[in-house]
Amino acid sequence: MPLHSTLNRRQALLSSLAAAALSTAGASALAQAQTTSRVLRVGHQKGWLSILKGRGTLEKRLAPLGVKVTWTEFNAGPVQLEALNVGSIDFGDVGEAPPIFAQAAGAPLVYAGATVPRPALEAVIVPKDSPIRSVADLRAKRVAYNKGSNVQYFLVKLLEKHGLKYGDVQSVFLAPADARAAFEKGAVDAWIIWDPFLAAAQKTLDARLLADATGVVNNRAYYFTSRDFATKNADVLRIAIEEVNAIDTWVSKNKDAAAAELSAVLGLDKSITDLYLSRARFGTAPVTREILAEQQAIANTFFDLKLIPRKLNLLHAAPVDL
Repeated sequence: MPLHSTLNRRQALLSSLAAAALSTAGASALAQAQTTSRVLRVGHQKGWLSILKGRGTLEKRLAPLGVKVTWTEFNAGPVQLEALNVGSIDFGDVGEAPPIFAQAAGAPLVYAGATVPRPALEAVIVPKDSPIRSVADLRAKRVAYNKGSNVQYFLVKLLEKHGLKYGDVQSVFLAPADARAAFEKGAVDAWIIWDPFLAAAQKTLDARLLADATGVVNNRAYYFTSRDFATKNADVLRIAIEEVNAIDTWVSKNKDAAAAELSAVLGLDKSITDLYLSRARFGTAPVTREILAEQQAIANTFFDLKLIPRKLNLLHAAPVDL
């Protein structure tokens, strides 16, 4: 057989083998693409998202989209935000203030959803027999609260409303457990705290409520994500917010059952969760321009007080352009 014919036959065989290999690789890649699902990594604190996790309804809603859900529990909102910043979670819940500090530090978060205003869920409390009878009486007093939390903003605006400045009180920065211990021992004069810690202090320490946030700040809770995840998974986020709102709706109509379930989740007596839910307001929806303006006001306040290092523009901190 001539040499050129042998070469032609080899080339044809090699081309055939290459085509077969490419075909097999293509089929394998297609099969892998079809079986590879997206993942929604949820970070949560003990509370509403714990109930959502227990229901399993989010998984059911997302399964037809090929989306798997994973859950990681955290003990505080700022820790969740750090997890988002390093790429460990995609979605979580937090109060008003922690996202401001996170964004000032460069975290790529956006606000996926927000609750209705819930001002009665945070308050200033004092010992039952304290001589402090008004907000004005807090001048020069030792006030405990969690630095960088929603109650720090509440304190600023509450003092302002009553003619005082932020520096007129002695701020004692303590996490809730440490603040409770200090309050119980009389090491601080007042404690600014949120539910369910607030209800627990009222029920078990006989604390007296001096002022809650009604008429002062809105005290919304927020659900956050990253810009990258929001860009690629708008459908997933929409469903997640819908399912959170479904839990809100159920709780609003079944407070006794919800208090029992929440008491088990939090490890608290039901009388505490009953008090908590009695003053809660319910409803979660995507953020609006008006809600982002509320966050902008908090950011501006914190910048003016030199609590954050730079000015922020939060009107673009939504998953989609508003």
